Amino acid sequence: MDPSTNHQLEEDPEKKKKKEEKAREKQLKKEKFLLKQQQQQLQQSSAPNASKKSDKKTVRRGAEDENPEDYIDPETPSGVKKRLSHQMAKQYSPAAVEKSWYEWWEKSKYFEADSTSSKPPFTIVLPPPNVTGALHIGHALTAAIEDTMIRWRRMQGFNALWVPGMDHAGIATQVVVEKKIMREKKLTRHDLGREKFIDEVSEWKNKYGGTILQQLCRLGASLDWSRECFTMDEKRSQAVTEAFVKLYQEDLIYRADRLVNWDCVLRTAISDIEVDYIDIKERTLVKVSGYDKQVEFGVITKFAYPLEGNEGELVVATTRIETMLGDTAIAIHPDDDRYKNFHGKYAVHPFNGRKLPIICDEILVDPSFGTGAVKITPAHDPNDFEVGKRHNLDSIIVFTDDGKINSNGGSEFSSMPRFKAREAIAEALQKKGLYRGSENNEMCLGVCSRSNVVVEPMIKPQWYVRCSGMAEQALCAAKDDENKRLEIIPKQYLADWKRWLENIRDWCISRQLWWGHQIPAWYVTLEDDAVQDFGAYNDHWVVARNEEEAQDKASQRYSGKKFHLTRDPDVLDTWFSSGLFPLTVLGWPDKTEDFKKFYPTSVLETGHDILFFWVARMVMLGMKLGNDLPFTKIYLHPMIRDAHGRKMSKSLGNVIDPIEVINGISLEGLHKRLEAGNLDPKELATAIEGQKKDFPNGIEECGTDALRFALVSYTAQSDKINLDIQRVVGYRQWCNKLWNAVRFAMSKLGDDYIPPASLNPDAYPFSCQWILSVLNKTISKTLKSLESFEFSQATTAVYSWWQYQLCDVFIEVIKPYFAGNDPKFTSERRFAQDTLWFCLDNGLRLLHPFMPFVTEELWQRL
Repeated sequence: MDPSTNHQLEEDPEKKKKKEEKAREKQLKKEKFLLKQQQQQLQQSSAPNASKKSDKKTVRRGAEDENPEDYIDPETPSGVKKRLSHQMAKQYSPAAVEKSWYEWWEKSKYFEADSTSSKPPFTIVLPPPNVTGALHIGHALTAAIEDTMIRWRRMQGFNALWVPGMDHAGIATQVVVEKKIMREKKLTRHDLGREKFIDEVSEWKNKYGGTILQQLCRLGASLDWSRECFTMDEKRSQAVTEAFVKLYQEDLIYRADRLVNWDCVLRTAISDIEVDYIDIKERTLVKVSGYDKQVEFGVITKFAYPLEGNEGELVVATTRIETMLGDTAIAIHPDDDRYKNFHGKYAVHPFNGRKLPIICDEILVDPSFGTGAVKITPAHDPNDFEVGKRHNLDSIIVFTDDGKINSNGGSEFSSMPRFKAREAIAEALQKKGLYRGSENNEMCLGVCSRSNVVVEPMIKPQWYVRCSGMAEQALCAAKDDENKRLEIIPKQYLADWKRWLENIRDWCISRQLWWGHQIPAWYVTLEDDAVQDFGAYNDHWVVARNEEEAQDKASQRYSGKKFHLTRDPDVLDTWFSSGLFPLTVLGWPDKTEDFKKFYPTSVLETGHDILFFWVARMVMLGMKLGNDLPFTKIYLHPMIRDAHGRKMSKSLGNVIDPIEVINGISLEGLHKRLEAGNLDPKELATAIEGQKKDFPNGIEECGTDALRFALVSYTAQSDKINLDIQRVVGYRQWCNKLWNAVRFAMSKLGDDYIPPASLNPDAYPFSCQWILSVLNKTISKTLKSLESFEFSQATTAVYSWWQYQLCDVFIEVIKPYFAGNDPKFTSERRFAQDTLWFCLDNGLRLLHPFMPFVTEELWQRL
């Protein structure tokens, strides 16, 4: 091969792309120039006729008045195909256009999939929103993207299924109801008792649950409502129990005492996703829920333990001095020569007199603790810093579940809230001459996102899922280039997938809540047990589908012994049941027709912030229990922020309610929404000022179609969307452009127009050939973009064709054909009509997945 030829083949792809784009632009300019020339010729030919027509128009306008009733849609009974006005309104109105269509679509069962169909399946499961939640802009983005996919595939002839569902949202819902009963009855859930509290939650769920699902109809989401489900309905609850039992039988679920994030107000372990971290650089006062005074953080405090027999002292340092009440031993770093001679001796606890063994060469301290002494308390997880020989140390519980000092820790501080005890202990140590000062200490402070309470690391017995084996399978499915079965889009998140799954820890799935799936495990208390306390022995548990089965298992295991069973009062982490969602919504564990037809699903679309907490767990559980990946593609959309790039927050006043964008709202209305919330006066003032700045005239009525199109068009932005409402307003104005294009067509086609069975472009004028060619390219570009999940490119392609080629050029070029009745334009007029009809018919189909309401109405008009 000639070397110069080879060099050309290796041309930089980026340069090649730019050359191709320049060539296309040059060709488009040339075509527009030719079309402009043709238009000028046509206008010159038809000028006299145009003048006559203008005269006729003047006469007609003066001769008769238009009937306003002709432009108003008649009332349409719910579920009936929309009744349209005799004449198209002169301007597009979102409220008028978006009325009645959804009820007709649903009544006509256009959204229902058929498990007996021979069509190829295409399945999406809606990420289940919280049962007590309200629609926010993130839900609107999810709905817009997923509905685009499902409508497009349905139009392509797929057996398209989009499954709706709700999540019981254990902590979120319980917090809402607990606040409600405290506000209304001045009672806690413990005052009510479990049964009555569950009744309260159920009543709340029945009254307010499903609000989001109703609002999704407003967004035009074409969900299959015949398959709607709830994570705690009977079918899903049975499936959750079955999953727990199966995983336990395979030794993938076990019970152990481990360190957890403990919420002292909710009195439950919480997951990492429910903990927000505040970076603290130095000594800082922080407002903590439940305390009148601010609490100091970002400090490390030093104090001394006197050695037994007055042989000196050992200084330790801690950021949580209150935990010293539960100290059971002191570990010395093996490399610290200062304290090695203390090994084997005892320190004396200054408040309870307990003897604390000093350990050096029998324990290896993690280097992250630095050199020196580390106190060992029940608040430390031994797995974090101990290997080799383990000491059986008495475990002293420092705190009660509500964050108060336990009487075992030190009687003089008993029942004192932990952060008040922090001050009291420091003062007491000073009086005893054991306080050795404090200094700044950079730290991350964990706060529960639900209760705004500082989390407490505590050792608690919990149920865990072994994750390493399942994680390895999920990892291989996505990273094995030769046999990749799971694609993550955008590709940048594959690195996160690898990092999380390669470093996965076992998953704590028990929660000390009352609202949720109660764990199907029973504790067996034997008559001859030395300790009769509930849960005293981790090997006394039986896991079963119901109490009868548990009784049988216990009888077999403890044959001949007397015992009684107590069910674990804890419930499962909400992520456990939602992790099973692609399985359970299709009927698992039964091999239903839906499961056989639609599992695995096609695509999982969600926000990148829950890639690990939800998506990875669905993949692990799907592969283990469903014997296959729950989906083959994962599309992660960006997170929405305001126009300035700030995270949306009620306290900033920049939260955007999609319904307010659809309907429009005044500035006063925005203020009222804020005032009805629970912001404190200072936050409220800041939020109101923020609204005045961002929405000085409120928000214009934009309609669903404009909002959806704007949201989908924004997806090109990598991991964040800076949402500017003015962009949505622009697309609402563009809807008026579409409206006028079809209105023009209706006036030129006439009531008697019959579209041709097929087109023969060879005989058509150049303008018609050109627009059909560009339409062809647009269809290809749009389909290719949708296939590759480049939704923004798809919207750009469709918008450009409608705006810059059809409306700005073609419609303007063909207007002279309709300016009069000159016989020489008869064939061209007919060609222009056929082309216009064909373009609008296909253009509306192309746009329909993005803008379902306006396209339905215009297409039905056509």
